[in-house]
Amino acid sequence: MTTLKSITKKPKDNMASLNKVMLIGRLGQDPECKQVGDTTVANFTVATNEYWNDKATGEKKELTEWHKIVVWGKQAELAQAFLKSGSQVYLEGKVQKVHD
Repeated sequence: MTTLKSITKKPKDNMASLNKVMLIGRLGQDPECKQVGDTTVANFTVATNEYWNDKATGEKKELTEWHKIVVWGKQAELAQAFLKSGSQVYLEGKVQKVHD
């Protein structure tokens, strides 16, 4: 059993970290593709939904989160060829902040 005390200890300097995301959702629109040099880049959004019952009212609730996705190279070419608005997808990747 994991206790709060065991997961809030100060991390060691050599402790590893993890940046991994898995999403299952539906495309909000067709992928938008462009060329960057010789490489294809595809941008699209994916919606994920969460459902629950409000404990106080018993009312069914839904929350939709939109995720901006960028894929490069062969994955971008495959996205352009096979993914359309409304397609259900499974994605694995990492969170990367877009620097303005």
